[in-house]
Formats: sequence, structure tokens, C-alpha cells
Amino acid sequence: MQAFEREGLIFDVLETGPADGPVVLLLHGFPQGADSWRAVAERLAGDGYRCLAPLQRGYSPGARPAHRRDYAVPELVADVLALVDASGADKVHLVGHDWGAAVAWAFAAEHPERLLTLTALSVPHPGAFASALLTSRQSLASTYVAFFQLPWLPERLLTEQRLRASLESSGQSEAAARRDARLMVEGALTGGLNWYRAVPFGSPRAARAKVAVPTLFLWSDGDAFVTRQAARTCGQWVTGPYRFEVLEGLSHWLPDEAPDAVSALLSEHFLAHQA
Repeated sequence: MQAFEREGLIFDVLETGPADGPVVLLLHGFPQGADSWRAVAERLAGDGYRCLAPLQRGYSPGARPAHRRDYAVPELVADVLALVDASGADKVHLVGHDWGAAVAWAFAAEHPERLLTLTALSVPHPGAFASALLTSRQSLASTYVAFFQLPWLPERLLTEQRLRASLESSGQSEAAARRDARLMVEGALTGGLNWYRAVPFGSPRAARAKVAVPTLFLWSDGDAFVTRQAARTCGQWVTGPYRFEVLEGLSHWLPDEAPDAVSALLSEHFLAHQA
């Protein structure tokens, strides 16, 4: 699969692994693309999994609607459902990092019948995140979120050079920072920022819905954007089997920084919940 369509939008897809393998969907975050999953996908493919990493709404050249309301979480969830349907699988393993994790949490709450497992990297359940905003330094770590919601100014200030410098300062490798900054300046920046600009259109009730599918949450103690308080309370929002793993000494960018550790934990999680 190279692409799928939903309501006239065309989403590019990076597919890796055998066509008849169990399906794993890999959702990227900001400011990254499907390539951020390439190293993990190659390792999972070696274990027999069919990995589909979409270039999501605002990032794919054929899926960049103009209005910020078009980037509200229900639309992002519907995009994932369209990909699940297009994959031909009845149920899939869903994995998300950063904003991709936020979408994965929402999808798991709304469509548990389509999932074998959920794995979230770096970003905990939105209920845990919201609670941490009021009880820890998470609000300080998230000040950039308010800035990203402003019109036009972030696009003016987030030049390729500044993006690269910011990513490297938060733990990205030079090569990964160059890759992601280039994706942004080549057309994906406004679309990626629109995910933040659509936050006011979210549903507080939906954000507090608990998840019942088998869940793995991976967090790193060097994460500059998500605090320990937000991470350690995540399990309170999962009613199904839950596992929390801390990857020590790593930054926010786990798929790029630790593909061996991430893919090993994913394979273990998948095998424990095959049906």
C-alpha cells in the first residue's frame, strides 16, 4: 500500500514487511513524518509484521485541508479508521508517538473492537496529561503548545535552521533533525501546527474516556516535553491489561533514538496479546 483515501484526501503510506503479516499501524507526531518509524518498522518486519506508517493529515501533500477545525481529533481518528479499513485487517496493533500517541489513545477509546493492542510512546493518556498540567511542572514544559496555536507567527519564526536547532537541543540526532526540519519547510509546517490550533475544538468528555484494550506505554526519563508525573499516572486511565516501561537516559524521540529497544518491547507486547 502506497496511499489510501478518505473524503477526497490522499494519504501517503510507508509500508514495510510481508503482505500477509499481522498489521501494525505506526502514527508519527510533530514535527515528524512516516520516516521517523522506518528503523522500528524494519525490525518489526523482520519479525513478520506488516507495518503501515501513514503520513498523516497536514503532512501528506494530498491531505492538507485549509481550516483548523479540519484537524480536530475526531477527524484524525477517522483517518486512522479509514487506514484500518484499507489495510484489509479486522483488527490491528496500533502504535503512536507524540501527537500520534494522542490520536492512538482517542482511537482506542472510540474503536476498541478494531484493535489487538495499543502502544503509546512518550505522550500519556490525555486525562493523565491534563491532570499533570494542574499538579506538576507539566504546564511549564508545555508552554510551546500555546505558542503553536497562534496564527501565522509560528510559521514566520520556525525557519529550517531554528527547527533543526530546537530538535537537536531536545535530543534529536543531527541527521533526524535535518530530515524533520526539511519536511516542515517543504510544505508540512502549517498542517502540523494546525493539530495544535484545533485543540480548542476537542471534547473534554472524550479526552477523559478510559481505554480497555491491552496497552503498553513507553516513556523516557530524559523527555523534555512530558513530565514524570504525567507518565506515572497514565495507568489510571486504562482498564485493560497495562504495562508501563521507562527507557532511561533517552530523549523524547524514542523511535529514532532507540529502535532496537522500542521494537523489542513492541514485539513482546504484540505476542502477549495476539488475539
